[in-house]
Amino acid sequence: MKIPESELIINADGSIYHLDLKPGELSKTIITVGDPDRVDLVASYFDNIELTKHKREFKTITGTLKGKRLSVISTGIGTDNIDIVFNEIDALFNIDFETREIKEELKTLNFIRIGTSGCLQESIALDSFLISEAAIGTDGLLNFYDSGDAFQQMSLQLNGIHPYLTKVDPNLFKHFKDPKVHSGVTVTANGFYGPQNRTIRLKPTKNWLNKLKTLDGFNLTNLEMETAGIYGMSKLLGHRAISLNVLLANRDLGTFSADPSASVKKLIEWALSKITALES
Repeated sequence: MKIPESELIINADGSIYHLDLKPGELSKTIITVGDPDRVDLVASYFDNIELTKHKREFKTITGTLKGKRLSVISTGIGTDNIDIVFNEIDALFNIDFETREIKEELKTLNFIRIGTSGCLQESIALDSFLISEAAIGTDGLLNFYDSGDAFQQMSLQLNGIHPYLTKVDPNLFKHFKDPKVHSGVTVTANGFYGPQNRTIRLKPTKNWLNKLKTLDGFNLTNLEMETAGIYGMSKLLGHRAISLNVLLANRDLGTFSADPSASVKKLIEWALSKITALES
């Protein structure tokens, strides 16, 4: 079935609407970061660069590292942007832009998020690395999709929102698992202040974070703004995803990393060492 122009928007130069990318310009292994400046930091480790594109908050660099073709793209902040980035990247691989039809043979992509996060446990030190085994989404993104078994609706209700549970790709988790790296359940919020129970002048309506932390069977470790959407969209579209985090704040202790830039750099270096060893 031909996809209407209003649904799949292709620019005059043949690129996809928001990302400004054309089919073939991305690797099948894609690193996602929030900050456009972090794209340059990740790509500074590449052996060569073949493509750089930047439109709005979406900056993309494709190159190679140790013979492996990689792409890194900034998503900006929040699962609303994840919705844009993942749909458009999937279209670049799995939609024929000439016929506007879904391809018969679909490609499976690897998404690796390299991000920052706040810790929810006193016992985990600042600047530690953590892999999200699962994520609880309080943002509502996946409720707009016919999801099948891509995520689990939770019976809990928070401020009128029904959280959902998504999980890491098991093969990627096995590859990245490291005895020196923590793992746990990430909470994905749809904002940085009230939605993460921060108080400056405005007071959040309820301390829903404490309610989440008392859930039985969940090792809640950290809080951020993208992972649940990444896991859910990847599962819906038939891709693989993993979220790697450096913990810059400890919410229980009220502390923050003394050198966040150095910690982010160390996470990137560790992640790239794992990514280059990943089978395509």
